[in-house]
Amino acid sequence: MNLDQIPFGPHFGFGVYIHWPYCSKICPYCDFNVFAAKDRDTDALAAAMAADIRGHKAKMPRHGPVDTVYFGGGTPALMRPDQISLMLYAIAETFGIKSHAEITLEANPNDVVASDITAWAAAGINRLSIGVQSLSDQALQFLGRDHDAATAQTAVAKALSVFPNTSIDLIYALPGQSDEHWRMELASALALGAPHLSLYELTLERATAFGKAAERGELVPLSDDRQAELYEITQAMTDAAGLAAYEVSNHARGIAYQSRHNLAYWNGADWIGAGPGAHGRVSAGASRFATIAERRPDAYVARVQTEGVGWSEATELTRLDIAREVLAMGLRPSVGVDLARIEAIAGVAISLEKMAVFQAQGWMGFDGQRAWLSPSGRLLADAITAELSP
Repeated sequence: MNLDQIPFGPHFGFGVYIHWPYCSKICPYCDFNVFAAKDRDTDALAAAMAADIRGHKAKMPRHGPVDTVYFGGGTPALMRPDQISLMLYAIAETFGIKSHAEITLEANPNDVVASDITAWAAAGINRLSIGVQSLSDQALQFLGRDHDAATAQTAVAKALSVFPNTSIDLIYALPGQSDEHWRMELASALALGAPHLSLYELTLERATAFGKAAERGELVPLSDDRQAELYEITQAMTDAAGLAAYEVSNHARGIAYQSRHNLAYWNGADWIGAGPGAHGRVSAGASRFATIAERRPDAYVARVQTEGVGWSEATELTRLDIAREVLAMGLRPSVGVDLARIEAIAGVAISLEKMAVFQAQGWMGFDGQRAWLSPSGRLLADAITAELSP
């Protein structure tokens, strides 16, 4: 069997996601695996994460140098520069890192302002993703953030002076948010000059403080129609500013600034998930596995020490599972997805009749090989994916 002809695996990209689980403050909308930072000794965890990365090699012998590394969380900017270097050394020593690999660190505005960010660059980081979340002090207070708008603006300016490839995150469609408020806030964000924006509508996950408040009737989300109106405003303003959407929620000033790590996810690439609660997708031969690491830091460290990797679960995906995931992810970016690849994975054809209906509605494009969602179709991404899934 020629493994390079299998329609999934490292030849579609290979990355490493590193999850640092600690935050100085846990936000009420956050549904990630996070813990209060407090005053902890984190060296044992960092050592375990580096060992976890190394432990993957025996399970992934075909995998060569990585294309991307992403430090997420949690708040990975709370890691010391030597801990960042430890992770990158483990990757380089075990798999190799390509010479022009994208290496991203998530940070909060307060972290950027208070830190020597040149030390992050010296450790190997070449891209920052800053959790601005809002440029309205009132909205920041509602979102439970520990910075104000002025600090966020200072942080972005400082970041750009060291990392020209800087992204900022914003959350919109807050309860009661008006068109005018969002226009003003987005205009302020665009004026900061970051070449990449990730713009997310507020999602009320049940396990979060906001989700529980919504269940009690204390927080009323915007209607779907209002969210769609704000989404359309977002597309118009970012298009006009030269940061067109290249994915449902992500905007960049040209291909050079698109998130290569996220593109790997959307392309159905392989990635290692290291750190408590980290998810991964790894291929071995003709099989593909969904991995989840132990969630609690102490359990994660113990698992790595006894098993060599931090996985609490490693589920072999069926061909239909893989095809549905690659389709759902592949429709998100503007370049779309190769339907022949989906059909090769699933062993069944995608319905061209349904495709024709969506095309006629202006929701999709199709050039005979690749299918993609139009701007209006992105509002219906989940429903369209469900209809087309094999």
